[in-house]
Amino acid sequence: MAVRIRLMRTGAKKQPSYRLVVADSRSPRDGRFIDVVGHYNPRTEPAELVVNVEKTVDWIRKGAQPSDTAKDLLVKAGVMDALKKDAAGGADGK
Repeated sequence: MAVRIRLMRTGAKKQPSYRLVVADSRSPRDGRFIDVVGHYNPRTEPAELVVNVEKTVDWIRKGAQPSDTAKDLLVKAGVMDALKKDAAGGADGK
């Protein structure tokens, strides 16, 4: 089972907001998902982005691959930096 971290669209017509979800890559965009790891609202100024860093890092360690858009958002949220720090800390034996 290939697991992806991707955006799931919510909100009314012409008023999008998104959930960051962990889902099987074969399920439809707004279909079944395994876990919700955050949400993103591009309509606010500045755009609202909330990510549960611990959950997201755990899913990435388990092999979940973020989509291109989700990866950009995770970089903005600092999740990829946290992942790199954990990897560097684990290599030193700390």
